[in-house]
Amino acid sequence: MRTKVAIIGSGPAGLLLGQLLTGSGVDNVIVERQTREHVLGRIRAGVLEKGMVSLLERAGCDARLHKEGLIHEGFEIADNDRRIHIDLKKLTGGDTVTVYGQTEVTADLMAAREQGSAQTFYSASDVALHDFDGASPHVTFTVDGQAHRLDCDIIAGCDGYHGVSRQSLPERSRTLYERLYDFGWLGLLADVPPATQELVYSRNERGFALVSMRSPTRSRYYVQVDTSEKVENWGDDRFWDELRQRVPADVAEHVTTGPSIEKSIAQLRSFVCEPMRFGRLLLCGDAAHIVPPTGAKGLNLAASDIHYAFEAIRDFLDNAGDGALADYSVRALTRVWKAERFSWWMTSVLHNFKDHSGFERRLQQAEMDYIFGSERGRAALAENYVGLPY
Repeated sequence: MRTKVAIIGSGPAGLLLGQLLTGSGVDNVIVERQTREHVLGRIRAGVLEKGMVSLLERAGCDARLHKEGLIHEGFEIADNDRRIHIDLKKLTGGDTVTVYGQTEVTADLMAAREQGSAQTFYSASDVALHDFDGASPHVTFTVDGQAHRLDCDIIAGCDGYHGVSRQSLPERSRTLYERLYDFGWLGLLADVPPATQELVYSRNERGFALVSMRSPTRSRYYVQVDTSEKVENWGDDRFWDELRQRVPADVAEHVTTGPSIEKSIAQLRSFVCEPMRFGRLLLCGDAAHIVPPTGAKGLNLAASDIHYAFEAIRDFLDNAGDGALADYSVRALTRVWKAERFSWWMTSVLHNFKDHSGFERRLQQAEMDYIFGSERGRAALAENYVGLPY
């Protein structure tokens, strides 16, 4: 079996690349280790930058997004009893973000792929990448007990942090940068109306909290917890009580409680693998980098990777040769590190750290005071939040 591009992973990154390639007449095959249902069941981020919205439009997967997505012109930051509105549209000259769940993005991309002729292998085991450092890369895998070999020109590794793509690289060929935080986010999803019309990032002496939503009838809330915490120790009532103690009083009054649909704890980490290109293998999304969710950059960084990867692959196939792939890593990493910085900064300012000295806590407060007191500071925050240009 042969194709132009072998895509490892059918999350939003792999599916988006597949749709862009298919729309340009480039054959591609996706190999996914999980089932279709498992991929669709993953609950993830929901704030889309304008760049990602544009890519979904280009891929022809924007109809439901524009019908059901919520345009947000700003968000709020709360510092215990005080609050400030970050007017994204005003501070950036008209830019906004769109609230639309990653699960919905995945469903739209998956439906579009299934309507076409592009092939996807789900439940693939023993996935292995071969000869990507030469001119004849190929992928081997097993589905339903049958072994397959997929020859290709390029491999796109879109299979996440735990996927085989990055793990296939020799250790001497990569440099890893990582920071683990001593806390996580306990998230709860419920079919209840949102407490506010915009997101509220709340810094509180009890710990960070986030008020967010997926739709006018579905809410997503988070509270900072220690990494030792277990989901089973957090019944719904305990979660709602803790949330209301961490957000401003008038927001707490509008929190509608209800049974959780999903509840999970995500440990926060910052992670980058360099470079992101190894011969004919391009790493994209979480396979190459992880950001704390505080700045809403994870899914959006995957989208910008796909933008750069798609351009590199298209140029390569237009007879430009391997030289067309050479700039992919530099271009992608330039934007990745800026997003890593922003996510680290948001995380550092808004959360409680057990090991912080009095000096560091005063610096945190100074950062908050600067945002509350400086329009230029808020403009820099807004510029990064809506997404830096590709």
